[in-house]
Amino acid sequence: MRDFTAGLQALDEAGLRRRRRTVDGPQGAVLDVDGRPLIAFASNDYLGLANHPAIADAAIHAIQRYGVGAGASHLISGHHAEHARLEDELAAFVGAERALYFSTGYMANTGIVPALAGRGDAVFSDALNHACLIDGARLSRADLHVYPHADMAALDAALRASPASHRLILSDAVFSMDGDIAPLHELAALAERHDALVLLDDAHGFGVLGPHGEGALAHAGVRSDRILYLGTLGKAAGVSGAFVAGRADIVEWLVQRARTYIFTTATPPMLAAAVRASLEVIRADDWRRDRLRAHARRLRDGLAGLPWRLLPSEGAIQPLVIGENTAALRVMASLLDRGCWAPAIRPPTVPAGTARLRITLSAAHTDLHVDTLVSALVDTAASATTAARAA
Repeated sequence: MRDFTAGLQALDEAGLRRRRRTVDGPQGAVLDVDGRPLIAFASNDYLGLANHPAIADAAIHAIQRYGVGAGASHLISGHHAEHARLEDELAAFVGAERALYFSTGYMANTGIVPALAGRGDAVFSDALNHACLIDGARLSRADLHVYPHADMAALDAALRASPASHRLILSDAVFSMDGDIAPLHELAALAERHDALVLLDDAHGFGVLGPHGEGALAHAGVRSDRILYLGTLGKAAGVSGAFVAGRADIVEWLVQRARTYIFTTATPPMLAAAVRASLEVIRADDWRRDRLRAHARRLRDGLAGLPWRLLPSEGAIQPLVIGENTAALRVMASLLDRGCWAPAIRPPTVPAGTARLRITLSAAHTDLHVDTLVSALVDTAASATTAARAA
């Protein structure tokens, strides 16, 4: 039998062992973490909607009307009127013919990719795509081509060289660990040129980007019937689940072929009702996106001149690259001592030598919260510099 104790020790020695922290109470800018209050820069609740009273009320009202569980899978008896209404509203919100609601973003991508590509087909995946897209590509058993991050010339060459009759391009819209936006115009153009489909995962752009939160495609002004748009509903939307939107015939194909949709119990109707309420807030509250952008500018201005590299990002994700795993853990621990929680992200989530703090901002934060984080990082950098000189 495998020696799991030795394996865990090896993770400890490499600074790669993950630790769960227990949060109590509602989501917000300040969380009770392992029994102490911390200003949280660790959440994907980008618009501060996870504890919004109107969204909570929608869920409570739905429980009173419909109960808790869905009872069955969507294709048996679990497809509720709330699910149907939500799909119609999501499609209209992002300007697509049809939408399909999944239980989670991970389930969406690991079901969609194998439904669209199989043996003899070709999948082209950005090197920095999220794990769910990578796993979906592996499950498809199609020929997999990984192109360098956002390198459209390399993608063009790979598409041109492929003999496959069916080609599927996979890309995050906003990359989860770098915060940058994919070259969306170029992706759409290459899909048209090479008769390919694009599955675009906008987990971190939906609700945040676009004139009213419609996402990265609206933000960039890109429209293409070759793009399947995927948004998650547990981040900026503050609830749970995910959806894919696009041409009606492709979405219907997914209903028939996406195993992670077909063979699981439907999401509780109360969550669909909560997402519908969230859509109303996302559409109406432009000030939340304005505040988020202002926080990003405030943070970036305050961290200018630090010895660590702040990656370019115009969204809620602001990655600060530290380098070595243990150094990133030390910086995180220093921030925790100062009342701020910004998680250290290490391999295999990011490449070796690029361990970082993944700072995530929220409309729920105040200017004081951001200033506190800036001061803590400036102090930590000064202490690290002094210690290095002394050594």
